[in-house]
Amino acid sequence: MGRGTYSVSERSARSVAMGYATKSVNEIFSQSSINNAMNPYGVKIRESRDSDEHPDTVSIILALDVTGSMGSIPHHLVKEGLPKIMGNIIQGGTRDPQLLFLAVGDHECDNSPLQVGQFESSDELLDKWLTDVYLEGGGGGNKGESYLLAWYFAAFHTSIDCFEKRGRKGFLFTIGDEPTLDDIPAKALKNIMGDGQYETYHATVLLDKAREKYHVFHLHIKQTYAGGLQETIDGWKQLMGDHLIVLDRHEEISKVIPQIVADTTRSVSTSTPSIPDISQTKIIL
Repeated sequence: MGRGTYSVSERSARSVAMGYATKSVNEIFSQSSINNAMNPYGVKIRESRDSDEHPDTVSIILALDVTGSMGSIPHHLVKEGLPKIMGNIIQGGTRDPQLLFLAVGDHECDNSPLQVGQFESSDELLDKWLTDVYLEGGGGGNKGESYLLAWYFAAFHTSIDCFEKRGRKGFLFTIGDEPTLDDIPAKALKNIMGDGQYETYHATVLLDKAREKYHVFHLHIKQTYAGGLQETIDGWKQLMGDHLIVLDRHEEISKVIPQIVADTTRSVSTSTPSIPDISQTKIIL
C-alpha cells in the first residue's frame, strides 16, 4: 500500500464526476454493515513504508467517530475536507504523507466498534477507503465512545518507517464529541481482533503506548449536545493536556490538522518544543 500520489486537481475532477458535493451522506456511505476489507478481525499489522516514490513517509492516522452524532464528519471529508487536509499537509512541507482511516464506535454497544483501512498516499485510494466506511450510527447511553481502540490499534497493530527508520513519530488524530470509555476488556479485544492473547487495558495505558510512536491529538467537536458539555471537555483536557484541540464546528478539522502537522514537525526539527497554534496558518480554501 501507499503507492501513487495525491493530486488535488485530479481529485477535484473525480469529485465532480462522482457528485460528492450534491449527494447525501447516505448516498455516499451506502454500506449496510462493515466492509470486509475494513474488518479488523484477524488483522496483524498495517504498514506505512518508504519507497522510491515516497522516500520520506510520514504516517498519519485519522480515527473518525461514526456513532449517530458524528456521521457529518466523514461526509465533510468526502465533499471537501480530505483534499484540503492532504493538499495543505503537502504544501506545508510534508512531501510524503501516508494516511490511514480508522472508524470507531462503541465496543459496549455496537456491532462494529473498529474499522481499519490501509496507509495510502493517492487521492483515489484514500477516497476508496473513506467511502468504504460503515456509518453504523450507534453508540449508547454509557457516557463515552471507544476512542481508546484507535490508540490500541496504533500502538500494537501498525508498523511505520518514519519512526522505525528515522525515529520520527507519526500523527494520530481522534475526532469526536464524547468522552472516551475508560477500559477495553480482553474479551472485547478478542471479539474485535480475533484469536490471540489479550489483556484488559485502561485508556491512559493505551494512550501512553500510542504516544511512543505517534504524536497523539484529540479534536473535540463542540457543536453537538454532548460536545458542548463542559465536563466532557474538562475530562479530555485532563487526559490530553495541550494535545486537546476544541473546535466549534466539524468543518474546522480540515484546517487544523495540516497546521498541527506543520507546527509539530517544525518544532521537532528545531528541537524547540511548542504547542501547535491553530490560529495562524494559511489554508487552501
